[in-house]
This record gives sequence, C-alpha cells and structure tokens, in this order.
Amino acid sequence: MTPSPWRVSVLVFDDADLLDIAGPYEVFAVAGRREGLEPFQVTLVGVAPGTVVLRGGFRVEPAFTMADAPTAEILIVPGGVGTRRLMEDPALLAWICRAAEQAELVLSVCTGALLLGKAGLLDGLEVTTHQSAIALLREAAPKARVRQGERFLDNGKVIVAAGISAGIDMALHVVERLLGAELAAEAAAYMEYHWDQNDLALRDEGL
Repeated sequence: MTPSPWRVSVLVFDDADLLDIAGPYEVFAVAGRREGLEPFQVTLVGVAPGTVVLRGGFRVEPAFTMADAPTAEILIVPGGVGTRRLMEDPALLAWICRAAEQAELVLSVCTGALLLGKAGLLDGLEVTTHQSAIALLREAAPKARVRQGERFLDNGKVIVAAGISAGIDMALHVVERLLGAELAAEAAAYMEYHWDQNDLALRDEGL
C-alpha cells in the first residue's frame, strides 16, 4: 500500500444515508490521532457542485466534485435511496470506474454496492448489502456471489459492508489492515463503539 497519509474520498449524493457517510468518515478522521498521527485525509466528493441533501434533510458541502476530485487511495461509495437513480447515471458509473482503477481500496456501504455492481466492479467477488436490497444486488451484480447476513466482506481491493452501521465495522477493519489492530481498537474505543469484527478469525479457523 501507498505510505500514509492515505487520501480517502467519500462520494456523496442526494438521499444518501447519513451514517453510511459519517460512520466511516469518523473512523478515518480519528484513527491514530491520539498517538499524534494523521494517517488519513478524508474528503467529500459530490456528484455535482452545490449542497448535497442527505436522507432526512441533513446538508453537506463537498470539498470536490467528480470533475475536480483528486486521486484517492481509498474510495468509499455509500448507500441510500439515492442509489436507485444513480444506477442509471452513466457519467457517475464511469467516474466510479475511473476512481476505482486509481484507488488501492474500494469500499461500499449498504446499497452503495448496487453502484459498484452496475459499474462492473463486483464480478466474481463475494458481496453483500443492506438486507432489504439483496435481490437488487443480485440483479445489479449477476456475476457476483451475493451473501446475506454478513457484516462486511473483504475481497482484497474491494470491501463491501451491509447496511448503514456496518460501514463503521468495515472502516475499522481497513484501519486494522493498514495500521494494525492496536490503532483500530483505539479508534473504536475513542468512539465508544462496540466493534463487530465479523467473526473473521473464527471463520478462518473453520469454527
């Protein structure tokens, strides 16, 4: 992986779920800070210029748009009802493909997986999404192996999380991959968050 700081770009769009964005953002923003480290630079990237209105009316002002966003080592695609429109947006899907090609890690939260699927980035991978969108994911990513009931699934470059709060667990997992278990646990403790590590160690041992 590229030495830190890693640039983290979080895609934002109207009707995205707030916690899909804020959860991973918080993890990467606080990771390492209590040790005096700044391993991640997190920015929001809008689909178009202007204010983005997330689900529930929460407004954010992205620092960049798809047109001027710098290259990121980590790309995060959130979910929410807004993904249904964007699945049919060829310009957005093309941007996701370009950004994913340049990135070292591509993450999705919730129905953000639908956008990755429509962009052809989930072919041959084990994937998941919000429990209510499993059938939609099978349609959007017919060449993927869709698994329901998983908190997150790590395919190497592409990591997908289930619904909403699962994005926090996924982001902590990425911190652990890049910086080690101690700093990931410290970030979770600072957030006073009970980190669900997805029982990965138990599954790897066949238990």
